[in-house]
Amino acid sequence: MIKTISCVYKNTDELKNLIKDNVLYEYPNILIQIFSSNNDLVELEKIQEMMCTVLPQAKIMGCTTSGDIVEGYSVKEEISISFTIFEKTELRSSLFNLKDYNNISEMGKNIVSKLCDSNTKALILFSSNYSVDLQQLLDSIHEGKEDMALAGGIAGEKDAFREGFIFDGEKMSNEGVVVASLNNPDLQVQTFSNFKFQEVGKSFKITKATGTTIVSIDQKKPSRVLENYLGKDFLDQIKLQRNDFPFLLGTKDKSTPIWIKNLLEDGTITVSDPVSKGDSLVFAYAHLREIIDNSLHELKRLSKQNVETIFAYNCASRKRTLHEFATDEIRMLNSIAPTNGFFANGEIAIENGKPHLVGHSLTFLALSENSKKQSNRKINFKYNIPDSVKTIVTLTHLMKASQEDLEILNDHAQISEQHYRSLFDNNTDIVYSTDLQGNFTSVNPAFEKLLGYKKEELLGKLALNYINEEEVARVRTYFYNAVKGKEQHYNIEVSSKTGEFNLLHLKNIPITVNGECVGIYGIGRNITEQKKIEDKIIQLAYYDQDTGLPNRIRFTEMLSELLQTAKKKNRKLALMVVDIDRFKIINDSLGHDAGDEILKEISGRIQASIPSGAFLGRFNGDKFNLILSKNVSIEAVIKIAKSILHNVAAPIHYSSQEFYVTASIGVSLFPTDGTDEITLMKNADIAMNRSKSPGGNRLTLYSNEMNEEAMKRLELESYLRKALKKNEFFLCYQPLIDLKSGKLYGSEALIRWNHPVLGLVSPGDFIPLAEETGLIEEIGSWVLRTACKQNKMWQQKGLKNITVSVNVSANQFQQTKFVAEVIRALAESGLEPKYLTLELTESTMLRNIDHSIEVMQSLQKLGVRVSIDDFGTGYSSLSYLKDLPINNLKIDRSFINNLRLDTSDIAIVKAIITMSHGLAVKVVAEGVETEEQIELLKKLKCHYAQGFYLHRPLTSDDFERVLIG
Repeated sequence: MIKTISCVYKNTDELKNLIKDNVLYEYPNILIQIFSSNNDLVELEKIQEMMCTVLPQAKIMGCTTSGDIVEGYSVKEEISISFTIFEKTELRSSLFNLKDYNNISEMGKNIVSKLCDSNTKALILFSSNYSVDLQQLLDSIHEGKEDMALAGGIAGEKDAFREGFIFDGEKMSNEGVVVASLNNPDLQVQTFSNFKFQEVGKSFKITKATGTTIVSIDQKKPSRVLENYLGKDFLDQIKLQRNDFPFLLGTKDKSTPIWIKNLLEDGTITVSDPVSKGDSLVFAYAHLREIIDNSLHELKRLSKQNVETIFAYNCASRKRTLHEFATDEIRMLNSIAPTNGFFANGEIAIENGKPHLVGHSLTFLALSENSKKQSNRKINFKYNIPDSVKTIVTLTHLMKASQEDLEILNDHAQISEQHYRSLFDNNTDIVYSTDLQGNFTSVNPAFEKLLGYKKEELLGKLALNYINEEEVARVRTYFYNAVKGKEQHYNIEVSSKTGEFNLLHLKNIPITVNGECVGIYGIGRNITEQKKIEDKIIQLAYYDQDTGLPNRIRFTEMLSELLQTAKKKNRKLALMVVDIDRFKIINDSLGHDAGDEILKEISGRIQASIPSGAFLGRFNGDKFNLILSKNVSIEAVIKIAKSILHNVAAPIHYSSQEFYVTASIGVSLFPTDGTDEITLMKNADIAMNRSKSPGGNRLTLYSNEMNEEAMKRLELESYLRKALKKNEFFLCYQPLIDLKSGKLYGSEALIRWNHPVLGLVSPGDFIPLAEETGLIEEIGSWVLRTACKQNKMWQQKGLKNITVSVNVSANQFQQTKFVAEVIRALAESGLEPKYLTLELTESTMLRNIDHSIEVMQSLQKLGVRVSIDDFGTGYSSLSYLKDLPINNLKIDRSFINNLRLDTSDIAIVKAIITMSHGLAVKVVAEGVETEEQIELLKKLKCHYAQGFYLHRPLTSDDFERVLIG
């Protein structure tokens, strides 16, 4: 059985009488709890001294308080004493000073070691205000012994919670705890705590914290947050009101109340539990209706239990927030069993089997040593909320409803925020925002990655600092246009932290709140690679890949643009076509790679020859076009053209060899030679072709006569395409004479064209045209077949050993089917191969020397003879000549025309004949026109001759009549 006797202390005499009247000195197990709310420490020492003398066997514990609880009543400014007599429970108690231990954990272990054993069912603990980290101490005690109840609270004093004192009858301390253990395996222990809170307002985020110290909330000092939401008066009286408005701490796992312990001078706060960066906080207030309902429910439950005494530790703040209910609640408890205790500044409650420091709570320890079932106490627990409290209840309900609305709004806001954050954080494009001054207020990860800066390095910094200085004015204009509500799009080059430049396409839009612009959003895409690809596409589409010059498409566009400008401003314009003479020979002999390199060199020389503002392009192959649009005059054009001709003609060195090339230039002028690009280009082309006809390396200005000639040339081409089908071609044969015997050796087949309108057309007019148009292959094949047939017919008529020579064009000779064509012509005619000689020019063979040798070797195997025509006029190479599989050399007529004893030509002819003898090659002299030339050639031991002195070219009928008949 447990019995409690309590009183409000008056004086020592009355106290002694109380002890005597209740014969307390006879009981071995007495727990004396002394609570003082009057701050009279001297009187407390007297009482303890007297108790230790009168009741030496008793265990004493106590503390200063903010109010005492005596048999269900709240008393102030008094000292209250309760004597609890235990029949079967062993008591132990002690005071533990913080300074005696290295840390709180060590103190907790010592408490368990000193006061607890396997029979311990409960600990009662009073702590001196907030000098002790009570939660850490409770954790340490629970770790040492889990299967026991804990109750008690934090001491205080009446004057604004000055540091409270604890004592054990012998010692008094303001930096420690006093603890009593109840040791009885059969002791019936019940605990209860009643605190219910309603969240109030928005949620905050702890942005910096260490242990139980909160350094910043939402990047602000905690003192600023408290003053902003709870007012300056709260800060001024924080020690008195700190338990009225706890925080609800939201961690990953749960939400628990924590209380402010101290406001430090630097604006930080310490709280009752450890916190971490990222935890959420929300203000809370006592939920009166739930507290009242829970308390009444617990009273009903407790009234049915075996309870002999109740130790109550109520929160001092409840007297302010719950008004009369805080005292009525205690009185109702006392109707169940004697209830004594004090109003604490923090209470110990059991939650989920573990002790916690709580606030704004009623906690109690209900004890009984009686195992008999309690007869049902017929106590009716009712509480009529007074009008003064109903307002608070209504306000609490309003806060709850408002909080629910806030939570719904917050949920929507959080979902919206999550959608936004997802779009913001996961966007592969850069996204950022600035304030109205242009300072960064947010940047997404893509922005950080692209620029190489951390978010912390950018926030608050001026965005203009990260672009080129020359772009600042332009971007500032875009910024202010966006502020005015106009969406802006632009490209800008931005430097990263490492100095790398990226081209961004940005969109700026205003951030509008309540109809006003408060900042700018920027959304950007890195288009650096895209721009490179676009530039590459443009380069491929509009520029020549070998020289980097504008191609035909781009040049034509530019010509059109410059023509429009010239027309508007009434200015002259010159179009120049530059064509490299005989460049095909270089390509064919050295290969296209070498040709491309030489063309690059030539394009560079042309560019170096032209003034600034001129526009140069490469049309195709070896043709360049040039537009002159500034200060255009005939004199200026001629000067520029001569400079180009001079620079192009300079020696070109490639692969340890020296080459010489020339150019042909044609010029047309706007507006005299044409007013549109097509006409100007056509006329410049005509002029260029006129420059080429005498051998190139010259300039020609367009004239109307040239156009007439060009029209005639087009007409001739049209006739030429039909001539073969209409059998307008025929062959003449110029006899070849053996100079040693004077006899007919053979003939050279020469094509002639007899047009029904134009009459006899010179080969010098239509052969080059046939080569340009590609008709030469078909014509050459006809000549080969016809000549073979005719020669075979003459052999059948008596000229048994006569040969025929056929000229082969370069295009025809380079065809892969050429040898097969020769075989077919021989087969169709029946002519033996040894009677056919194919004449090739030096330039034809040197186009592709390897291919030429291969073809000539194939012809030699057939028995067909090969002759070099016009020897000495081309790009002769003696090193090649010795390796060529040839039978004849034909000395060009230019050396024969002036062949006399008193000319230098005789030395050249003699050298050619001597060389030919050394190579075992027959020599043919063409263009012989005098008896003297015949005699000289005989003396020089030339083998064969042809020319007007001997015979003019004859038709087949005349050939038969003169030479056979």
